[in-house]
Amino acid sequence: MAARDYGQYSGITQAMEIVGERWALLIVRDLLVGPRRYGELAAGLPRIPSNILAARLKELQAAGVIRRAPRSRVIVYELTPYGRELEPVILALGAWGFKTMGDPRDEQIITPDSMTMDLRTTFRPDVAASLPATAYAAHFGSTELLIRVDGTRLDVRRGDGVADLAFASGPGIRRLIAGEIAPDCAIETGVVQVLSGRGNLLHRFADTFHLAA
Repeated sequence: MAARDYGQYSGITQAMEIVGERWALLIVRDLLVGPRRYGELAAGLPRIPSNILAARLKELQAAGVIRRAPRSRVIVYELTPYGRELEPVILALGAWGFKTMGDPRDEQIITPDSMTMDLRTTFRPDVAASLPATAYAAHFGSTELLIRVDGTRLDVRRGDGVADLAFASGPGIRRLIAGEIAPDCAIETGVVQVLSGRGNLLHRFADTFHLAA
């Protein structure tokens, strides 16, 4: 268990003692995308000290949130069913934090797993249900994601692929998702660069992924 002990008997206290230590929820966030090797977790959290990552993994294992599992002759970390129950909590926290996000600092980056979870957070299945199935090849800095939306289903995978619209953007994509900039203006000002496909599909993307700040 984590070293922090609040000395109170309540469900929230128990939750904070399990996942309240620094980096713990970000580890859970990345594992919600899929199982990860130790090195993959470290690469996705480039500022985490190795001793802290090892400690958090040990604590989360002891609490029954994650487990080690053999996959193709390597060991990966994955969420247990108990750990996966944190998904709506993580998404709700992401939506709450999004409301006060400003422009990114120079040193802030987008990782594949962080962007995947941001897309899950801002996905509007009620809107997508009335739109044609669409695939987006999105390049966020060095991160490449293939985003497929089919009705209320969202599938986000690493890498490029055949898409109706391919575009590139940096952390400024937040402005489009927040509705602070219109899709046409985002293209004109370079916030989003259309690489291939019909640029007007960016309107569909902005409608499908939206969370007002």
